[in-house]
Amino acid sequence: MIGDIHFSKQDFGDDFSWGVATAAYQIEGAVDEDGRGPCVWDKFAKIKGKIKNGDNAHIACDFYHQYESDIELVRTLGFKEFRFSISWSRILPHGFGEINEAGIAFYNRVIHKCLSLNIIPWITLYHWDLPQALEDLGGWKSRKILEWFESYATICAKAFGDRVKKWIVLNEPMAVAGLGYTTGLHAPGKKSIANFLPVVHHLALCQSIGGQVIRDNVAGAYIGTAISCSYVHAASQNLKDLRAAKRADALMNRLFIEPALGLGYPIDAFGFLGNIKRYMHAGDAERLRFDFDFIGIQNYFSVVVKHSYFAPVVWLKEVPARLRNVPVTAMGWEISSDGMYDILKQFDAYKGIKEIIVSENGAAFQDNIDGDEVRDIDRKIFYQNYLNAILKAKKDGVNVKGYLAWTLVDNFEWAEGYDARFGLVYVDFHNQKRMIKDSGKWFASFLKA
Repeated sequence: MIGDIHFSKQDFGDDFSWGVATAAYQIEGAVDEDGRGPCVWDKFAKIKGKIKNGDNAHIACDFYHQYESDIELVRTLGFKEFRFSISWSRILPHGFGEINEAGIAFYNRVIHKCLSLNIIPWITLYHWDLPQALEDLGGWKSRKILEWFESYATICAKAFGDRVKKWIVLNEPMAVAGLGYTTGLHAPGKKSIANFLPVVHHLALCQSIGGQVIRDNVAGAYIGTAISCSYVHAASQNLKDLRAAKRADALMNRLFIEPALGLGYPIDAFGFLGNIKRYMHAGDAERLRFDFDFIGIQNYFSVVVKHSYFAPVVWLKEVPARLRNVPVTAMGWEISSDGMYDILKQFDAYKGIKEIIVSENGAAFQDNIDGDEVRDIDRKIFYQNYLNAILKAKKDGVNVKGYLAWTLVDNFEWAEGYDARFGLVYVDFHNQKRMIKDSGKWFASFLKA
């Protein structure tokens, strides 16, 4: 770990974007207000044992009511760009059909507040909160989702595209397919390997469909998609472990970018993916392609995997970071800024990627409260190390054009509830008081220097 940094904001260049990222379900609250319909996480949180401590996001950070002061915090921290997602069920309570004008009005207010402070708004179309009404009709497993998503994306593009030019279509689709529909650890809590391939294919199609909708409806749009990425190491040079690492890389890093680039699914590394042809219709191979302006890289940790006979289909298991005696975050994730460098180089090697944005990066650590001060030296050092790795990649020729920190405020961290704190701003969830952490103060100093 480094103590003092030896780089400045200027080293990244004048055209480098600096921002902070959030997600609607994690911060908004107001789940029953102004016509919003229920989403899959509303239902999932009611199932005993699914969310730590029985937490829910009914209030979350109350961003729905406190958006003005929270966006002012973005400016206080020195960031010029603010990424937020649209709640599908706030716009379309039933997933399709009648538009909820109160939902449109809310996001118009958010956009207006950003612009009034000279903060550039970024919109993420889908960040995991599928309307429950659509899940009841099959959700991402149903091919009808292509029509539902296209309609939703069109509404958003036409409603907000006159002022918002930076768009992310999907947030971490692999997490939706793997955690939501295969292991059941995330909403909607489906647990079956039979769900995986149709969900992957429909997400990959919607990734390109959403991009095309924005292209057709938003003049001057800068369009990308956000992929969760972890550099993969084999536990040994044993042939079975090396093959396991290639399968893990296919799932974690290649699965959604390669279809968009016209390369198809990574069947070469993971033959099981060949079965996805059962769900492909005529023209799908071409329909998967879209010429994105940028690819969002979301990197938090690296992984080490080995062959396992006890994990059918994937035939691999991760070697936990805690067992490898490496530094970890409060989530048990390996701290590896070298992994950030390596994954940026890996994605930069694709000929079809024009630009890269680090659209999420951050860490959960234990915060120490000292009166009105929040000490989080580990988080500050984490950011310094990862930014140093990004700058190194940039100097080595990687066309990385921006960085969005995860996240603005402590929030509802999905299945972890409120235990895992990633914010640059501390939130007391009993009274919604905000306190800028030392890491946030460091960013403010760094970005204004």
